[in-house]
Amino acid sequence: MDWIVVVDDDVMNLKMAGKILSRNGMRVTALKSGTALLEYLRGNRPDLILLDIKMPGLDGFATLERLKEQTGSADPLPVIFLTADDSRDSESRGLAMGAMDFIRKPLVPEVLTLRVRHTIDLVRLRRNLAAEVERQSREIQSLSMHVVQTLAAAIDAKDTYTNGHSGRVAEYSREIARRYGYSREAQDEIYMMGLLHDVGKIGVPDAVINKPGRLTEEEFALIRKHPVQGHRILSQITEMPRLSAGARWHHERFDGRGYPDGLAGHDIMEEARIIAVADVYDAMTSNRSYRGILPQSRVREEIVRGRSTQFDPAFADIMLEIIDEDREYRLHEH
Repeated sequence: MDWIVVVDDDVMNLKMAGKILSRNGMRVTALKSGTALLEYLRGNRPDLILLDIKMPGLDGFATLERLKEQTGSADPLPVIFLTADDSRDSESRGLAMGAMDFIRKPLVPEVLTLRVRHTIDLVRLRRNLAAEVERQSREIQSLSMHVVQTLAAAIDAKDTYTNGHSGRVAEYSREIARRYGYSREAQDEIYMMGLLHDVGKIGVPDAVINKPGRLTEEEFALIRKHPVQGHRILSQITEMPRLSAGARWHHERFDGRGYPDGLAGHDIMEEARIIAVADVYDAMTSNRSYRGILPQSRVREEIVRGRSTQFDPAFADIMLEIIDEDREYRLHEH
């Protein structure tokens, strides 16, 4: 049974949240203040905390800050803020502090239940991934392709609009590598790197990944952290030391204006330069929250425009060759 702690100084809100969640098979503990929560957590560890922002004494932000200090960062408790405030500044501040999501008041039963369950599932997936990585590093010499594909599917599931993205990037990367002359073993390696290039997005809140409008500076800063987060996760797999390269450097640019390290040219690992082209191609040929699939002619123009600036020209040329062969435009999200 999932265990939820609800913190709100309004008794009616506590009763409503408790009734909704209990009716959906969850265990609920109700607390009236941030101070009570911090004390309660000294001997208890629930699955999720629903934390009101505006409370007397410690407000939600101050409570979360102290909670992080009290519990540490190794395995933080997931927090969703409850708020009646539509302020974008409040939302950005909360996400930057590490909140998983926001739920507006008055509470809507269906929304509350779905977001709570989704957040708990995501946290468990993240913990299982960390445990799996540790186990694999300790007990076996390589990851099985089945495990990697499962992880890639879990990553893609965070983004409503990019189902199958990791698999397609892996396929495009392997084909570029094949045409460039990679051995079969090296093709398989870059395929696995492509599957896991976005693994760091596990640490990015769903509300940011699936936001249909323009991201704030704070939200974009969270997105820009995913290469480093992915590198941190995959670098623990010591049996495959190159696996983390695609995760860390697929947003670097050939002209040095990328991130996170601002590398340029051949200082960027070759496999990451391949994945960078494949990643952008799939982004343009997939549906997004803000647009549909781009016409093939427009995609080709963008690859040409990015040649030698965004992309390694050798790999951009191979991608253009693949595009020109795809006369019926079959290579896109279906």
